[in-house]
Amino acid sequence: MARPGNLKRYIRQVLGGSGREAVIEQVCSHRPRRVINALIARFYDADPVIRWRSIAAAGAVGAGLAETDRESVRVIMRRLMWMLNDESGGIGWGAPEAMAEIMAASPAMAVEYAEILCSYIRPDGNHLEHPGLQRGLLWGLGRLAQSEPGRVRDVAAHIAAFLKSADPYHRGFAAWALGNVGYYGILADLRRLTTDCAKIEFFDHWHVQAVSVGELARQAVSKISPENKED
Repeated sequence: MARPGNLKRYIRQVLGGSGREAVIEQVCSHRPRRVINALIARFYDADPVIRWRSIAAAGAVGAGLAETDRESVRVIMRRLMWMLNDESGGIGWGAPEAMAEIMAASPAMAVEYAEILCSYIRPDGNHLEHPGLQRGLLWGLGRLAQSEPGRVRDVAAHIAAFLKSADPYHRGFAAWALGNVGYYGILADLRRLTTDCAKIEFFDHWHVQAVSVGELARQAVSKISPENKED
């Protein structure tokens, strides 16, 4: 096991591994409270692969901890929420995504924190105004919707507003999220996006790949069927 002073560097090396399960196992072999600090430090990494994998690994650590020490996971969630607070003095890169990863893997945490994550997209809630954080939030809502679509459905209309954003990441992540929610009401707008050729970096499971907004929109359309139609 790495010495405390070297843990952050060690974790970065581990995250560079190709096998998701093996990497997650290595990360989770460390004490959760220590390793979560090393992972959060990597949320700011210049390498997008390391950054995204640190977020996924933080989700695994948090979800595993929720089975034995739920209060410690609440501490992690509150820390991530604090990172999004103006008073924190930072920007909060990776915080919405990590919150979503934890909840996607832990239904118990989703019960407690899904509404809070959703509040960040509500104009009458804890609305995030930073375009970069909005990217992370849209991806996070899509990630949560993969396992808990019903907890995101109430903010689907707010997500849909980003389909017309000038930012291709907003458009792409919003389309992906809406497909995971199964929001039929925006199907026509998603179809109009299927010819959008703008390329973005997209993290799915363990790898970062270049994908067009149009492809994400097409995937979303294919997931949505008339049976999902909202009243």
